Amino acid sequence: MKKLLIFLLCWLAFNSFANANNTLPQLLEQLQREIANKPIYDAQKERIIAETKRQLNIRHLLPVQEYGIYKELTAQYYKYNIDSAVCYAQKALQIAQTQNSGVLETRLLLSQLYSTAGMYIEAHNILQGVEIKSVAKEHLPLYYESWGLFYDRYSLSTNKGLYTIEENYRDLLLSVMDTASMLYKINFAKNVLYKGYYDDAQARLLPIFESLRPQDSEYALVAYLMSLVCEGKNEKDAKKCYLILSAIADIKNSIKDNASMRRLATIYYEEGNTRLAYPFIHSATEDLAFCNVHFRAIELLLDYSIINAAYRDMEAKQKSTLWFYLILIGLLSVSLVVAILLLYKQMRKRSKVRKKLFVANQTLREMNQSSIHANKELHKVNAQLSESNRVKEEYIAHFFDLCSSYITKLEDYRKSLNKLAMNNKREELMDALKSTTLMDDERKKLYQTFDTVFLHLYPTFVKEFNALLVAKEQMVLKSDELLNAELRIFALIRLGITDSVKIAGFLHYSLSTIYNYRTQVRNKAIGSRSDFEMMVMRIGIQQK
Repeated sequence: MKKLLIFLLCWLAFNSFANANNTLPQLLEQLQREIANKPIYDAQKERIIAETKRQLNIRHLLPVQEYGIYKELTAQYYKYNIDSAVCYAQKALQIAQTQNSGVLETRLLLSQLYSTAGMYIEAHNILQGVEIKSVAKEHLPLYYESWGLFYDRYSLSTNKGLYTIEENYRDLLLSVMDTASMLYKINFAKNVLYKGYYDDAQARLLPIFESLRPQDSEYALVAYLMSLVCEGKNEKDAKKCYLILSAIADIKNSIKDNASMRRLATIYYEEGNTRLAYPFIHSATEDLAFCNVHFRAIELLLDYSIINAAYRDMEAKQKSTLWFYLILIGLLSVSLVVAILLLYKQMRKRSKVRKKLFVANQTLREMNQSSIHANKELHKVNAQLSESNRVKEEYIAHFFDLCSSYITKLEDYRKSLNKLAMNNKREELMDALKSTTLMDDERKKLYQTFDTVFLHLYPTFVKEFNALLVAKEQMVLKSDELLNAELRIFALIRLGITDSVKIAGFLHYSLSTIYNYRTQVRNKAIGSRSDFEMMVMRIGIQQK
């Protein structure tokens, strides 16, 4: 029964993700926009921090109030700037020690910050100085969490195998947490995930993920854990989607201590997509430099050096290719100019020859008035030459116009590319090289050809298709249409292409649009909706 429940939850997760509006290309575009908007989110974060700092200027603050402000600043700087977070946590600890209140909680919090900042000796000294017997029940979760975090960060920084110790502390943490809390559910699912039970972890994490909003502090973490689940199940696109959602949430919440962006960079680099990998690793490196989290530095800087070198390589190759094409365009332009000059010279020669022939003809006509037959033959030759010249002039004019237009286009294109290259506008240059106008035109021609050929095969398709629908819901085509979008979808189905993914790829619609069209048309059927597409498959059978 438990396996069946896990299977159903995983199936629902897959379908909900497949039918979501956010496809992988759309999410990638959104992430690239959000990377550009990082200064905006960081400015918002700085305003909130500045507003909190201004409270310290209030006169006659009580120690407990000052302690609360320092704790708030510590929380705001946590995962944003670890050095500042440590500074304000130390100030909070000083006040807590003078007031003899909240000392243990603040020390444990400070140990977590030390572990994250790479100050392992300081973190270990704090934790060693806390006796388990002296820890109150309500502080046990924080105590075990601090030890677990210490071994996690220390293991990542030193490459020492401390996984078993960290796992023990995770188990101890779960044993003292409130089982109804969100943190318990996340930590329990994480524990299951790290043990390799991916279906069980997905069944636990998915409801949590769907209940969170992107602005919630746990959203980025749960999305990252979901990506690890997908990685374990070899679901590559879903893994990327969850990592992108996690990275977007980190950017919007100004979380600089993050892992999703670096992971995305390494994935795309391993796939050979350096163009995407570079901005992701660059963003992750910026965040690391700002946040100063040491335990992530070794792996990230190694990845950055590799990806950066590959990106520079790619840029150099693209620059070489661009120069090659610019030189080629220049040579073609010169060749066209030479060809036009030769044609013009040939036309001048032919014009002179024609004039000479005309003069000779006139002379012969005056000299051979007595020879009627010779005169007729001469007129015939002259007429043939005139017709030949007229045809040649038309073709030459057409070719001259075509060459002139092509030279102009090539020259304009060369100038625009040269200008972009000279101004080092790489993104605009890439956009110019990736223009899809030609593809759009060809796609329209493809649809027109498809409609024409299909209706040639099944000339009564529209009539028979409408016969399957309620009278008031039948398809009415515009005057310039052979098939509309709905008919084209069911035309593909009639040809045996029933997979919505393939139909969406052919027609360049989203998967949800194809699903909606199919559902809406089925709802208009006269007979059984479940048999509607089977009836469409029988259109034209009697005729054929």
